[in-house]
Amino acid sequence: MMRFVAILALSLTMAVAAARAEVEDDPDILTPRAIGELSLDALFEKLPENADTQTGKRIEREILSRFNTSGSATADLLLAWATDATDKKRYSQALDLLDQIIVLKPDFAEAWNKRATVYYLLDDYGASLADIRETLALEPRHFGALSGLGVILQALDRDVEAIAVFRRTLKINPQLKKIEESLERLEKKATAREI
Repeated sequence: MMRFVAILALSLTMAVAAARAEVEDDPDILTPRAIGELSLDALFEKLPENADTQTGKRIEREILSRFNTSGSATADLLLAWATDATDKKRYSQALDLLDQIIVLKPDFAEAWNKRATVYYLLDDYGASLADIRETLALEPRHFGALSGLGVILQALDRDVEAIAVFRRTLKINPQLKKIEESLERLEKKATAREI
């Protein structure tokens, strides 16, 4: 019996090692480590072709992680506090923190995006749109900012523009199901108007 268990354990170890070697030798298979080593440009390139897979989800998480990293420990800590304040609906506190980040690190796209989100939650679409503009000037592929832009345009009954923005968003990140659903609703509404 012990011999059988030893042979089984050895067989499983060899199978796992062979599978790992195959994954590491195949450049088309993106391991979590390989994803972490890709440039932001490469991540955006790989995202659409890996949509709706575990790899696609990992790529999206890596992009979001990089969006939340400014290169300044202070700005990153303030962003974490601002996110927590927003989650707790302490919008005034969140805005104060985000203002500080933007002064400290004006090239940090995610600070502008988070502030745009807070303004949106306060129904201040003008301020939100201004911050979305800043976000997209710094990172034109920011699918969160693009999603927010589309949502605001939809709320303002600017459906044709919202459709265009949602299409652009989904070209960058086809995994955004709520944006896909919003686009489908708007396209049906536009088609119904044409009839």
